[in-house]
Amino acid sequence: MDSSSSSSAAGLGAVDPQLQHFIEEKCMDKPGPKLDSRAEACFVNCVERFIDTSQFILNRLEQTQKSKPVFSESLSD
Repeated sequence: MDSSSSSSAAGLGAVDPQLQHFIEEKCMDKPGPKLDSRAEACFVNCVERFIDTSQFILNRLEQTQKSKPVFSESLSD
């Protein structure tokens, strides 16, 4: 990763080194200056699954939060 891509990634939150290593290991046979189409498709798939999973977790947390009473309301009684 060059400095420009790492600074833009930092704006989106910290990059998990374990996740980065897993994706690199899963999608790349050997590092090189360019990605082949197979590696690129693998990276895209991994990122999309990560986004899907993150969205699922956020939705589940939102549903859980809506089903519980608000803490501040219970204190006012």
